[in-house]
Amino acid sequence: MKRGRLPLTALRSFEAAGRQQSFTLAAAELFVSQAAVSRQIRELEELLGHDLFLRRHRQVMLTERGQALLGLLTESFDDISRILDDIRAAPPDKPLRISVEPSFAACWLVPRLNSFRETYPEIEVMIVSEARMVEFRTGEAEIGIRWSGAASSWPRMQARLLTKAVMSPVLSPNLLKQSASPLTPADLLEHTLLHEEKRSYWQQWYVAAGLPDVPPQPGPLFAGTSLALDAAARGHGVALGDNVLVEDMLRMGDLVQPFETAIPCGAYWLVAPHFERLSPAALVFSNWLQAAFNPA
Repeated sequence: MKRGRLPLTALRSFEAAGRQQSFTLAAAELFVSQAAVSRQIRELEELLGHDLFLRRHRQVMLTERGQALLGLLTESFDDISRILDDIRAAPPDKPLRISVEPSFAACWLVPRLNSFRETYPEIEVMIVSEARMVEFRTGEAEIGIRWSGAASSWPRMQARLLTKAVMSPVLSPNLLKQSASPLTPADLLEHTLLHEEKRSYWQQWYVAAGLPDVPPQPGPLFAGTSLALDAAARGHGVALGDNVLVEDMLRMGDLVQPFETAIPCGAYWLVAPHFERLSPAALVFSNWLQAAFNPA
C-alpha cells in the first residue's frame, strides 16, 4: 500500500482498541465516540480483506493478523511519541525574543541576564529594547516587560504584576559632599534638577516632602529614566530615582538616596497575549522573572 493512502486515523483507532482490548476504552483515550472507533476499524478490516478482531458479546479479541499488526503499530507509535518529545524538549531553533522597556532593560534586566544564562544555558535570549508596545505577531517578541503609570490595561493582552515602583531623589556621592549637611529637601533647589519627560514628578515629590509651594523647576529633560540616572551619577544634577531601576546604582555607590520620602510611580508588568500558550522557554523566563521580584 502506498504511503499516501495509509489509513492513519483507522490505524490509530485499531492500535488503541487492540492495546486496551476494548472499543469503549479506545474511544475514551482518543476523545471520540465508540461508534466512530468501531466504524474506523471495520473500514480498516474491509480495506485489508481480513478481520482484525473476533467480536464476542461485550468483548473483542485480536485475531492472529490483528496481533501482528498491533505489535508493529504500538512500537512505531511509541517511537514517534519519543521523537516528538525529544524535539519539543530541545532548545528552540530561534532565540526567545523579549520586548523590554529601554530603562528596565539597561538598569535591571541586563545586569541580571548572566545569572539567568548560568541557570538556563540551553535558552538563548534576545532582548529587544523598545518603548513601543509590540503586537506579538509572528516574528516579534513572545513576551514583554512594560511600565504602566496607572493600570495594566493593554488591549488584547494579559498582564501580571511584577512590582510597584516609587521615586525618591538620588545624586552622586561627590555632589552630596558639596552640599549642606544634613541635606534638606529645600537644599535641592540649589542644584540642577533632572527631569524624566515631564516636570510634574518633582512637584509631586516636593508636595510629599512638605513643600507644596515649590514652582516648576528648570533643568534638562530626558526621554528615559536610565538617561536621567546616568546624568545624576556623573554629577550633572539630582534625579528622581525609580527604586527598581536605581537599586544596583545605590548598591555600587554610584548614587546615594538622601531622603526616605518617596512618591508612587506606577508599576512594572509582564505582558503576553496568552500566558497559557507560552513556549517552554518563555514560560521558564517568565517564572524566573516573577521569582526575582517575589522570592519564596
